[in-house]
Order: sequence, then structure tokens, then C-alpha cells
Amino acid sequence: MVDKTREEDAVHDIVERLKSAFSATHSLAEIEAAVADAHASFTERPVREFVPVLVERKARARLLESSG
Repeated sequence: MVDKTREEDAVHDIVERLKSAFSATHSLAEIEAAVADAHASFTERPVREFVPVLVERKARARLLESSG
């Protein structure tokens, strides 16, 4: 459970970082959706250590792409 809590905290931190970076071009709902979708794409992965890093990269790429 400790690892799951750590991952959830990391995902929350990702939302906060991306909110700071993209608040001028995206709503909070769009940022949260990008992070949630990215996180969901790693649900079946057995190794969880790098999931937060991968989630942030994937969500950031999606937000950058949609900004034009």
C-alpha cells in the first residue's frame, strides 16, 4: 500500500506541476484528464517505479500537442 500511496502522491504532484505550466492554455479539467488518461495507460504494467515519470511525459506531450 505504501507504493500505491507514493504513486498517488506523485500523480497529484504531476497535476500541480502541469497546472503551473499550462494554466494559461488549458483548464484544470483538461490537465487532470491528460494526467488521468496517461496514468490509466500504465495500469497493467507490473513495474511501478517509473510510472510517475512516464505519466508526466505522456500528459505533457498531450497538452503541448493540443496547445498548437
